[in-house]
Amino acid sequence: MVYRGCDFSNVDLTEVRTRSAMFEGCTFSSCRFNASDHESSAFVACEFRRVSFFTAALRGCKLSGSTFTECRLTPLTVVGGVWRGVSLRGANLARTDLRGVDLREADLSDADFSGADLRGCDLSHARLRGTVLTDADLVDATLHSVDLSAATLKRTTLDIAGAFALARAHGALVT
Repeated sequence: MVYRGCDFSNVDLTEVRTRSAMFEGCTFSSCRFNASDHESSAFVACEFRRVSFFTAALRGCKLSGSTFTECRLTPLTVVGGVWRGVSLRGANLARTDLRGVDLREADLSDADFSGADLRGCDLSHARLRGTVLTDADLVDATLHSVDLSAATLKRTTLDIAGAFALARAHGALVT
């Protein structure tokens, strides 16, 4: 299944199942993806506005370049995937397991990742202005060119590389 430039506004996609489907440049507005399951599907450069993903699952999905605005993203099951360049500005992903997700160049500004599991994520060049990472786990996360000083870090778990990135973000010279 390949869908390019389709408008899925006001469509109920509750419990829909996709496997290796391709959605490119599609619009999903006021849709319900509740209890849906997507495996190895791609949602590339799509716009999601006021979409509910309540109890949905994204397994090995590609969401590169997609924008999420005013979406309900919890609870959401995520198993890996490439979310490079995704915009999750202001999104609530608190307590979401995002282990190993490729979030390079993502805009995570003002998003809530409280208690989220971000172990092994690639956050290189991600924007974290105002991002809440309270109680989040960033062990083994790649933090190349990430300004951790722009995020809220309370009880955030970092490994030594993350601690160095945090020190550099605050102007320390780490040798």
